[in-house]
Amino acid sequence: MNQIEQATFGGGCFWCVEAVFQRVEGVISVKPGYASGHTQNPTYKDVCSGETGHAEVARIEFDPAQVTFDQLLNVFWQAHDPTTLNRQGADVGTQYRSIILYHNNDQKGIAEKSIKDTNVSGYFDSPIVTTIEALDIFYPAEDYHDNYYELNSSQGYCQYVIKPKLDKLSKKGVIR
Repeated sequence: MNQIEQATFGGGCFWCVEAVFQRVEGVISVKPGYASGHTQNPTYKDVCSGETGHAEVARIEFDPAQVTFDQLLNVFWQAHDPTTLNRQGADVGTQYRSIILYHNNDQKGIAEKSIKDTNVSGYFDSPIVTTIEALDIFYPAEDYHDNYYELNSSQGYCQYVIKPKLDKLSKKGVIR
């Protein structure tokens, strides 16, 4: 059996990040949560205040024999706008910042190279502002955030924000 690895990304609302990565071949599970802040055991309400320092993130378990960390980063770049500081669409605040939380030095190096290469490629009109930090502590979000899009797809945010993103990425062949 292959060794399972983890990646942790923040790219706006974690419902979006979760819904995107659930559709990537080789991803085993996605868990919304909070990381990179100073408040211990934060709640959703705490993080939404913007005062905890935490970002909404998703911890992704994946099989590296089916999808590499570099390939996950490619999905990450296409799934949000990494050139906007502390904002994704109408979601504004440090809790929505673009962040890569690496689990080991290999991931750190791959992420740094990916940012450099993506900036040089001209794919985005502006420079990437995504930060790269070591994952210290991941706090799982409350259970009602799990599988949010699948369980609440008729909800307004899901219809107007998540579904168009999934449709776009699916049409491009980025997700299944």
